[in-house]
Amino acid sequence: MRSNKKTAGIIGFGRFGHLAGKYLKEDLNVYVYDRIDRSNEIGKLGLSRSSLEDVCKKDIIILSMPISSLEGVLLDIKDYAREDSIIIDVCSIKEIPCNLMKKYLPSSVHILGTHPLFGPDSARTTLKNRKIVLCPVRITEEKLDCVKTFLERKELKIIEMTPKAHDEQISYSLILTHFIGRAMIDMNLGPQEIETLGYQRLLKILSTVQNDTWELFQDMNKYNNYSSQVREKFIDSLMNIDRKVK
Repeated sequence: MRSNKKTAGIIGFGRFGHLAGKYLKEDLNVYVYDRIDRSNEIGKLGLSRSSLEDVCKKDIIILSMPISSLEGVLLDIKDYAREDSIIIDVCSIKEIPCNLMKKYLPSSVHILGTHPLFGPDSARTTLKNRKIVLCPVRITEEKLDCVKTFLERKELKIIEMTPKAHDEQISYSLILTHFIGRAMIDMNLGPQEIETLGYQRLLKILSTVQNDTWELFQDMNKYNNYSSQVREKFIDSLMNIDRKVK
């Protein structure tokens, strides 16, 4: 019966919160809180709109907001969090969110940092073979195994690593990609009458960044401790190559 299902609370109903709700509702009773009234969107997806306090009483709480808003949200929910619940963030940066959750959330809750390596565009129809990074912060093996089992049933590929290792790698695989994509947008690049296969492949970068907000791009650069050195290394390489062809 539906009433016997575990419960999940989503705080923040932007594009990713919407995607999370879409897939979580298949197995869980899902409740949503957003500071903006998104009742119509929540209802159309078959989810329940709830207060912040009520959402924090669920078995699993998903923090789905920009990293710049995370600290304020943690301060708001720290006194509401239910004992033995699992609180999960989905930020594309891991060191700072994990440290903030450890700092503000009570020791009675379990904390798990995650980074789904997919989004509303790439996972529109399926989660099969998509990747998700798990950074256990403060969680029992039993609870972590439950989360892993759930994700594996969704056919996700799990990668477990430390927040530091995640942020070092993501500064190349995500932030550098978005940096190049933003440069392409700034240049107004698009389809050409004469296109090489290489150019067509290059244009695919646009599809990965053009639907994401500028706020997300700023945050992933501002809050990743390794982003500036990767950008500088890339720019230095471009300038070095440019000098060679002159």
